[in-house]
Amino acid sequence: MKTDDLITALAQDAPVRWPFGRAVAAAMAGGAVVAGVIFFAGVGIRPDVMQAVETVRYLFKFVVTLALAVTATGLILHLARPGVPLGAWRWALLAAPVLLVVSVALEMMAMPMSSWGGRWIGTNAPWCLTLIPLMALGPLALLLLALRQGAPRRPGLAGAVAGLVASGIAATFYAAHCPDDSPFFVATWYTLATGIVVLIGALAGRRWLRW
Repeated sequence: MKTDDLITALAQDAPVRWPFGRAVAAAMAGGAVVAGVIFFAGVGIRPDVMQAVETVRYLFKFVVTLALAVTATGLILHLARPGVPLGAWRWALLAAPVLLVVSVALEMMAMPMSSWGGRWIGTNAPWCLTLIPLMALGPLALLLLALRQGAPRRPGLAGAVAGLVASGIAATFYAAHCPDDSPFFVATWYTLATGIVVLIGALAGRRWLRW
């Protein structure tokens, strides 16, 4: 067989690969659908949402969760391409934590110390630690599948960042249900729930993203 014929035959037998950016976009869209189905089928939007949207604390939760999803997505698009510098995206990932630190500091100045404990514990912590990881599993699985279209040099790190993206998507849905709007609560329990997903993503990435 001639060399050109061999190359043609191999190309025809090779699986079709999506462009990596398109694969990530599809994974995020599909993951949002999966998380949304779980959310609306299981819990739904809080009943006092019309009053809640008039408060800064409620809206701020979405600023934090979306900042996490967007910055982690930017980072993962670079991590999965060998030789592509991370650039400013490695620092952009600090946006959500910085926002939380600032919001907690403002809450401490605005509210009396006697109220801090109740705002920190909240009323919905067990649900937060359960629902965010649960709703993040679908987005995480799809993102890991998309990452296989790339070539991450550090598969564990890529999986962990995929966990951040998935957590941002899931937490955005959960924030619409959660009755606890205090930055104390968000900084503690949303962060712990995100940590669970990041750990799962890191372990799965080390196993499934090696090349």
